[in-house]
Amino acid sequence: MKTFLLAGLLLGSAAGDALCQQSDTTATQAQRTFQEAAAATKKQQRLWGIDLYGPMLLVNPATREVYANMPDSSGKLQKQGTIYTGKLPSKINTANTSLYWEGRSWAMVQLPLPADKDERINLIAHELFHRSQPTLHFKLSDPTNNHLDKKDGRIYLRLELAALQQALAATSPEVRQQHLLHAMTFRHYRYELYPGADTTENALELNEGIAEYTGMMVCNRDKAAALKHFDKNLYDFLHYYPTFVRSFAYQTIPMYGYMLSQAKPGWNRQLNSQSNLTPLIVQAFKLSIPADVKTAATNYAREYNGDAVALEEAAREKKIQEQIAAYTQLFIKQAHTELRFVKMNISFNPSNIVPIDGYGTVYPTMRISDAWGILTVTEGALMSAQWDKVIVGLPQNVTDQLVTGQGWKLELNKGYNLEKDATGNYALKKQ
Repeated sequence: MKTFLLAGLLLGSAAGDALCQQSDTTATQAQRTFQEAAAATKKQQRLWGIDLYGPMLLVNPATREVYANMPDSSGKLQKQGTIYTGKLPSKINTANTSLYWEGRSWAMVQLPLPADKDERINLIAHELFHRSQPTLHFKLSDPTNNHLDKKDGRIYLRLELAALQQALAATSPEVRQQHLLHAMTFRHYRYELYPGADTTENALELNEGIAEYTGMMVCNRDKAAALKHFDKNLYDFLHYYPTFVRSFAYQTIPMYGYMLSQAKPGWNRQLNSQSNLTPLIVQAFKLSIPADVKTAATNYAREYNGDAVALEEAAREKKIQEQIAAYTQLFIKQAHTELRFVKMNISFNPSNIVPIDGYGTVYPTMRISDAWGILTVTEGALMSAQWDKVIVGLPQNVTDQLVTGQGWKLELNKGYNLEKDATGNYALKKQ
């Protein structure tokens, strides 16, 4: 018994030492990251006319351990050397984002960080921009662009991106100008196909596109590194992102913006929430968009493997319609569980969503915290078009404070339970 106890104590001591070493290592890495970010943003103050550096949280999503560069207002974070550490409350979702917490507006970035220094600073500067958006007169806006999940919407976005990639690689101003004209023609034809797309795309580009452009520019990569970065990002986007609805702006505006920064330095400092980026780009590069954009786009498409792109998108369209039919059956036609929001906070993966016209969008993974508790989704949930409720499948196991179903878990706060109505649907009820 004594031997067992001694072994247990030794094991506990060793584990504790290892934990301290691991924690110290993470804390040291966090401190170094804060120093890198501070140096990079200070060096690039001319980008926006201010130093973007400010309160930052580096969060381990598995343990919710948090490392901050500044104290919070209520002392939840404890000083450890030159940084501050603590635990993020479970009601706060972890994500790469900006948030207001404990008296400060923070940029939050999830651990682990990219190993490459430029990619690390790119990510952090992106979120620091989001934190600074109110100061820079940008409203936070995150509209969906469901037309970019349609066959033709995807085709003409892909062609625009292909033309942009060629413009970046061009070795003469004339060739670059030609590819930029083609890119903008594809864009204008897309807007003609989907009325209103110009407004929703512009809103997301002003939000996520400008944030990603900021991250790109704060890194201060040289030309070769910048082109390599764009090529890799575009390859990953086309091959690993199932949908473009919320992620396209991470590609378009950094590429346009990088070229604009060479042609018209400081172009971004005139922007605000009311800016319209497409005419700004057309004017800056002195592009003459053809009157008949349909014919022009059809002709230009041949230069960018347009036929192959169209075939790929036709095949995808067939598969996505089958997926939409299955989701419609599960979340709309069949009995299901509806959770209406009171004071919702959400995190999700924007790269794999599935829009369902008239009903909302299916998010394969998400985490929602609200007055009623915490919902964790791993196999899909339907967010309503009005963002006033989320729909999951029927519950399979129900206890007072934990309800589980296929691919979802609901941790209920006291005073709430699920009740079944006459139609077989379940809904939250406050006791």
